[in-house]
Amino acid sequence: TITFFAEGLSKLITERQAHISIIPSSYQAHMLAIKYGLPMTNLDINPIIDITVDGADEVDKDLNLTKGGGGALLQEKIVASASKNLVIIVDESKLVEALATNFLIPIEVLPFSIGMVRRKLLDMGITPILREAERKMGPLVTDNGNFIFDLKFPEPISDPASIDIQLKMIPGIIETGLFVNMTDEVHVGTNDRSYIIKKK
Repeated sequence: TITFFAEGLSKLITERQAHISIIPSSYQAHMLAIKYGLPMTNLDINPIIDITVDGADEVDKDLNLTKGGGGALLQEKIVASASKNLVIIVDESKLVEALATNFLIPIEVLPFSIGMVRRKLLDMGITPILREAERKMGPLVTDNGNFIFDLKFPEPISDPASIDIQLKMIPGIIETGLFVNMTDEVHVGTNDRSYIIKKK
């Protein structure tokens, strides 16, 4: 989805001579920007961002999100927090009544703390699954040098704000993939049309 957006943004900049700079939130996004010739900046130069456009793994009825399937949830949340507007692009399969319906909830964890964090999560009735790297042995390592736990909840999350706070109270959990009360609008694509859901 974001690949199509990057391609379209590149055409817009070229055709309209638009003065737009982007802040990639992951290495993959950085490489997309290079591929399509998108001018880049950073949060030191531009600490306030006009708009963030991103995808999501799940979107609930209140426009809360599950993000972090690509492992860049910390950077994605920092960029979203710096933005005046957060716009999400998804297909209709990502819309759910409550988060953790179809996707596990990722959290970024300090490697030093994984044993303790795992124990505390199990005590809460949450099953943590250490995300494994592809094409090499061992856990996936984030751009920040941390590990990812994907959390399996016993049932969908009815109060993501409360869960987000509870998780962050555990030392060693750096950030969660729960994006609560951050989204301004969601652009939904289907096979034959698209529509927009705006924050109430």
